[in-house]
Amino acid sequence: MKRTLAALGAAFAMLSAGPATAQTALKWAHVYESTEPFQTESVWAAEEIKKRTNGRYTITVYPASQLGKEADINQGLTLGTVDIIISGSSFAAKEYKPIGVTYYPYIFRDPAHLIAYTKSDVFRKLAAGYEEATGHHILAATYYGTRQTTTSSRVVKTCADLKGLKIRVPDAPAYLAMPRACGANTAPIAFAEVYLALQNGTVEGQENPLTAIDAKKFYEVQKNVILTGHITDHLNIIISQSRWASLSDEDKKIFTEVTQQAAERATKIVEEREAKLLTAFKERGLNIVEVDKKDFEKTVLEKAPVEMYGYRKEDYDAIRAVK
Repeated sequence: MKRTLAALGAAFAMLSAGPATAQTALKWAHVYESTEPFQTESVWAAEEIKKRTNGRYTITVYPASQLGKEADINQGLTLGTVDIIISGSSFAAKEYKPIGVTYYPYIFRDPAHLIAYTKSDVFRKLAAGYEEATGHHILAATYYGTRQTTTSSRVVKTCADLKGLKIRVPDAPAYLAMPRACGANTAPIAFAEVYLALQNGTVEGQENPLTAIDAKKFYEVQKNVILTGHITDHLNIIISQSRWASLSDEDKKIFTEVTQQAAERATKIVEEREAKLLTAFKERGLNIVEVDKKDFEKTVLEKAPVEMYGYRKEDYDAIRAVK
């Protein structure tokens, strides 16, 4: 059914749009704020594509859910209401489960490994599977931040130290893997309610990138920042089936090169922000705790193997092997 809808959307868009002209206008949507690098670098990419195509494509970027929430803009690719979106692999995995392996704990060593993955054969394989399932094409992936753990009082250095800890975790398989493998008690509290839950002791900890910990002021109600670094979080830049099909081979190359450059630019900005935030958290009096990551990774693989979540071990191994 999804393929049928995608095909109908593609046919309609191609009939109505025709070949690219000097005024071919595209819509690029995402849910992130206008101050975030996902917005600033998308705007850069829009201008760069316009320049490299001699003005044949003009792209307007709509941040902060202006064209709908993440589920809405994903659907918009098929309906033809948007041309390009930024969206997490957790959404892509709803349509093509194997791509969810990219959220599995410790699969990426660091942001540089993530970017290297986006230029690898395994990325092309997973992106092709997603495209076969949905019709839409993944152009690039950008670093969102490394997920770390915070606690109100407990100091954690090994996986076993998390046993029994009441922790808020998003209700998605890959996010649950590490805490549950370590024996923590997980609670799927809505993101907007996490601060209050930490403040009143409903949960003792949570996990998020440092940028989110700062933005939501979790540091006010938590004492320890535990550098578990369990998920190298990322976002995909996706172009609709109809728009991708309408591009010439030359323009496909331009769109790919520019979006991948934008992803690298955004990744660098996020990395710089994270480094500054660690210093800022120390200055605010938080306890920054290093952990035994090898212990965490070993325990997760043993107690929550990739196959448990429907992912393919060969994809995991291929990504880990990317240099």
